[in-house]
Amino acid sequence: MKLTERPRIAIVGATGAVGAELLTLMEERAFPFSELHLIASERSVGKTIDFRNRSHTIQRLETFDFSRVDIAFFSAGTELSKTWARKAAAQGALVIDNTNAFRMDANTPLVVPQVNGHLLHRRPSSGIIANPNCSTIQMVRVLDPIHKEFGLQKAIVSTYQAASGGGLTGMNELTEGIRAALVDPMDRNSRKFPRPLAFNVVPQIDVFLENGFTLEEQKMLQESRRILSLPKLNVSATAVRVPVMNGHSEAVYLETIKAVEPKRVVELLRKSEEIEVFEGNDYPTPRFLSQKNRVHVGRIRKHPENEHALWCWISADNLRIGAALNAIQIAEQSLLRME
Repeated sequence: MKLTERPRIAIVGATGAVGAELLTLMEERAFPFSELHLIASERSVGKTIDFRNRSHTIQRLETFDFSRVDIAFFSAGTELSKTWARKAAAQGALVIDNTNAFRMDANTPLVVPQVNGHLLHRRPSSGIIANPNCSTIQMVRVLDPIHKEFGLQKAIVSTYQAASGGGLTGMNELTEGIRAALVDPMDRNSRKFPRPLAFNVVPQIDVFLENGFTLEEQKMLQESRRILSLPKLNVSATAVRVPVMNGHSEAVYLETIKAVEPKRVVELLRKSEEIEVFEGNDYPTPRFLSQKNRVHVGRIRKHPENEHALWCWISADNLRIGAALNAIQIAEQSLLRME
């Protein structure tokens, strides 16, 4: 399939946090399309969203005909994608899926365009392209140029993930929880997160596995190996939810095959696509990210007792870098490359 220059687009989950960000980015980047179909949950069906001087009515997923579109963005949850994404692809749509449903599927490429965008040269046999986990995307964007120069052996990461990783529900729960905790510091009401997030940190994202790690931590291991084409890369993660509204951060420890030089790492990252580098004692924080469409890296330092070891600090807008922007860039490159 050769995609048209002005494809017909569907967004499944159009009223959610990622869906809203997709629309914002389409406007900012003047993303071309000939038709736009917005699809959301039953409670939103019939409502309208104004976009590019036109009112678009929210449509029902169960009755939508995906043969009417060229590209379908799915951002409405893993279970819904498992049920509907293959059906959409079978009807002819190229599905860009933002859930965990197909990331380890052998017939579905897992793509970060700046790292392995070459996989977008043809339509996959599944008809689906998987968007990686939000915390994985920003990390591999930094790891890739370091690996190409020095060779990666190990990556240990601790994540500090924002409430927006839980969608609008998570963001609303943080806001409500802050109000409740100011009245009653021992308030324990929590629905979206396993513990109240307000004025707290929660070292659990997603369900626990038998080995004691969480599914989120397992995703970072599996996805990093696949995206970087390093099936034996030693990766270990601790994923923590923090009371930040939006923007994930990560403390990353790396061990390399060649002796690593921080100055050279800075040079490599500065030359990399859409990475903002902070030098010396300067560093990014999620509240004050200078450019929402870039990965921000600071505190780049070599281990004082190991010339093959490096630490760095990474922050990025997870709704953009970790979801909507990566999906849009997959679509943009598919329009240019796909045969």
